[in-house]
Amino acid sequence: MSQEVSNKLRAEAPIGVFDSGVGGLTVAREIMRQIPNERIVYFGDTARVPYGSKSRETITRYSKQILRFLQKFQVKTIVVACNTASAYALDELEAETDIPMLGVVKPGAKTAAEVTKNGRIGVIATDATIDSQIYTKYIKELNKDVTIYGKACPLFVPLVEEGLWQDPVTDEIARRYLTELIDIDIDTLILGCTHYPLIRSTLGRIMGDAVTLVNPAYETAQELKEMLEQRGLLNRTPPALGANPYQFYVSDSAEKFKRFANSIIKYGILSAKTINIEEY
Repeated sequence: MSQEVSNKLRAEAPIGVFDSGVGGLTVAREIMRQIPNERIVYFGDTARVPYGSKSRETITRYSKQILRFLQKFQVKTIVVACNTASAYALDELEAETDIPMLGVVKPGAKTAAEVTKNGRIGVIATDATIDSQIYTKYIKELNKDVTIYGKACPLFVPLVEEGLWQDPVTDEIARRYLTELIDIDIDTLILGCTHYPLIRSTLGRIMGDAVTLVNPAYETAQELKEMLEQRGLLNRTPPALGANPYQFYVSDSAEKFKRFANSIIKYGILSAKTINIEEY
């Protein structure tokens, strides 16, 4: 087989994307928008969500099981579309495979370091992501003069998973979480959990126009496109007419996941299949 044919086959292989639940769909949606020729195999660990309250060891074990599942599809790259797994498991995943990996933390950190004007950056995320200090580490490597203020917002994930995006309860919780960040005059806010872009309008309204919201899902899709181009893995061939290039798998509640996914992705999710991730 020639190198050219080999590269073509690899370029047409799917991208693996995984998250603790539905939040990573915001990353998948951005990949669909920005690099529409790509095939995607998505796994949402809906049986074991949320990851944000679990230990590093547990998150890493879950992530390795998902890696083994995605390897079945001969994916050409894997996007860890979960901030908590990116913070705690990415290094160990990279050590287990030659498949190129991309987390969601670095792209968001890079953008925040670039756009802040007053050097005050807020990060809202799960308890585990905040405790890991991963955003602080990456941002400080890029701009040592900034100050990062982390705020855990654990209730946002269940609110999003229940579809309460535009709801007085979500408004009230968001105001309680964000008041201290408003009081310290941040000018940039990283949505450090892939669920949070689904309540972006609420967060933006509460923070005000003077605060730039950084959506790592968008930045990750951009970085993924650049990485695929650099490695010669960008798929130049559009999907065949009538083909569905997107496959979705979950560890529980496939029908609920499908309904939720169809409400935020307008590309037609024909099915979602439940698998036993503990077998991997």
